[in-house]
Amino acid sequence: MAFEVKFELSDTDLDYFREVMRKAQTGATQLSEHDILANAQNLSQNIKANVPEFVRQRIQKLETFVAMIEDNEWQIPTEERNDVISALAYFSDPEDLVPDHIPVLGFLDDAIMIELVAEEFKDDIEAFEEFCLYRTREEGRSGDNTVTRDEWLESKRRELHSRMRNRRSSRSRGSSSFRSVF
Repeated sequence: MAFEVKFELSDTDLDYFREVMRKAQTGATQLSEHDILANAQNLSQNIKANVPEFVRQRIQKLETFVAMIEDNEWQIPTEERNDVISALAYFSDPEDLVPDHIPVLGFLDDAIMIELVAEEFKDDIEAFEEFCLYRTREEGRSGDNTVTRDEWLESKRRELHSRMRNRRSSRSRGSSSFRSVF
């Protein structure tokens, strides 16, 4: 028998998560980008089994953030790269809100933080996923060889980087966003 629990986070709750993120980022200042990525990957690998589906779905988003950084062909712009690394810093804190060793609930805070961060990075994620699909689709084509792989990837990458920034800036005008933590 499955049991469903739903809850809503108020603005005060979101402020609390923002403050927790700020503290985690401050605590992670001595960590290298490599360490932060490794910690996020370790978390992802450690919680795939025996966790609620809610958590499992969010972990896939965490893996997308890591892929955005590690994909050399995506060439995430420096500002966005720094924002993603800064967001991933939370997952380097061994003493997060709910200790990870607590069965079922241990990764709930991680899943909530992933969801909050993913919402703020939705334009970035959408652009990255579109880039990956485009790359896969174009690699399978045969045809005109006058345009190199690097050229068609560069063209698509520029288009998507521009679109994600435009969408993000038009959506965030006049509102306080979670991304403002960064």
